[in-house]
Amino acid sequence: MSTSFRVRYAPSPTGHLHIGGARTALFNYLLARKQGGSFIVRFEDTDQSRHVESGIDNQLDGLRWLGVDWDESVDVGGSYGPYRQTERLGLYQPFIDQLLAAGNAYRCYCTEAEIEAERAEQEARGETPKYAGKCRSLTEDERRELEAQGRKPSIRFRVPENRIVAFEDRVRGHVEFESDGIGDFIIVRPDGIPTYNFAVILDDHLMDISLVIRGEEHLSNTPRQLMMYEALGLQAPEFAHLSIILNPDRKKMSKRDESIVQFIAQYNSLGYLPEAIVNFIALLGWSPGGEEEIFTKEELIAQFDLSRVSKSPAVFDMDKLNWMNNAYIKKADLSRIVDLCLPQLQKAGRLPEQLDEAQREWAVKLIGLYKEQLNFAAEIVDKSELFFRDGQEYDEEGRALLAEEHVHAVLSSFKNQVEQAADYTTDSMKALLKAVQQETGYKGKQLFMPVRVALTGQMHGPDLNETLYLLGRGRVLARLANLL
Repeated sequence: MSTSFRVRYAPSPTGHLHIGGARTALFNYLLARKQGGSFIVRFEDTDQSRHVESGIDNQLDGLRWLGVDWDESVDVGGSYGPYRQTERLGLYQPFIDQLLAAGNAYRCYCTEAEIEAERAEQEARGETPKYAGKCRSLTEDERRELEAQGRKPSIRFRVPENRIVAFEDRVRGHVEFESDGIGDFIIVRPDGIPTYNFAVILDDHLMDISLVIRGEEHLSNTPRQLMMYEALGLQAPEFAHLSIILNPDRKKMSKRDESIVQFIAQYNSLGYLPEAIVNFIALLGWSPGGEEEIFTKEELIAQFDLSRVSKSPAVFDMDKLNWMNNAYIKKADLSRIVDLCLPQLQKAGRLPEQLDEAQREWAVKLIGLYKEQLNFAAEIVDKSELFFRDGQEYDEEGRALLAEEHVHAVLSSFKNQVEQAADYTTDSMKALLKAVQQETGYKGKQLFMPVRVALTGQMHGPDLNETLYLLGRGRVLARLANLL
């Protein structure tokens, strides 16, 4: 048994990395880095009916984007490999033979149809469905007869009767299960492939895993796994089961729930900053103790502790995530936000795929105008829409303002100033507006609001001088002429 601290993230490669999986991986990673241990990523791919060929790459790409690195996996190797269950099948056979020889497992010839019928009868009687043990005590002659019928056996673990299976969970404290409520369960399918509950304990044992941090949905698997560890004479790792994540309505998060962006790849494509996502996910069920909510990855590693992980469900608050990502965007270099926003504008058809120097310079200024307001990069498309539309529309409040008596004089004067200006820059906007003030006598809101509303359709917005410059002389004159 290794003396070093070793934890693992072991997903099924059935698709993209989702929020729940990312949190499990992150908590394992933070603890491994804090304790100077190893973080292993392996793949439980024995359920071929759910296997997605790109699933492994999708999972690793998601972790990579988050900045979560690993010490052993399919891509970097390691002395405990292979790191895919389907490549480890030969390692399991000695343990299967050991359980059969000791009578702790047996061959079961029941068909799926027979099992389903038994389950239906139990449910009709109001009982919790479990295998009744039909094949528990077959004689050698009975086994031969069933095999002669062409039946291929699965292998079931013989669950000890009248036992309390107890363990200390690092999150939940003392947990107990009664063995009589479990029923003998399949550990090897008729095709010879081990089931999850069996393969996972062997992988954890053979890879010297110290602590298993996983989701609450695996809590009911733990007594089965502990009984198998005991039957094989193996030392079990410690366990920590994380609470479920609820949606903002405090209901269990569903993959069909559109109120939440569920997959890490979607956050990447929407232009979130990975360090903000890591910060947010770390706080789903873990509390650092103080009032501070913004942490670097290094600070999270230094502070993370399972003792502060809550038993209560975590609530996914999209508004809080957007607030947090906005805080990260505000602190980020403009060049980085430009790199995130440009593809969004290009994808929306607002900018050409290839930008010349002038177009790029204009786009950088545009993105800089909205940087402080962005919750994520994709918002730039809607927020900057006024710079790309041809016509102008006004809401009721805007129309009321534009109907005020002094507005025509202000806009006419401004139009003349723009037409006559020698140059058209951000700095020259101040001089143009100052000239309008001197000519008309209007200043402050009476001057700036009509100009803003006439040219943007909005009562409020980013810096007016920058806005007027970015709209461009041609568009400004066209909009003023149309309105006047």
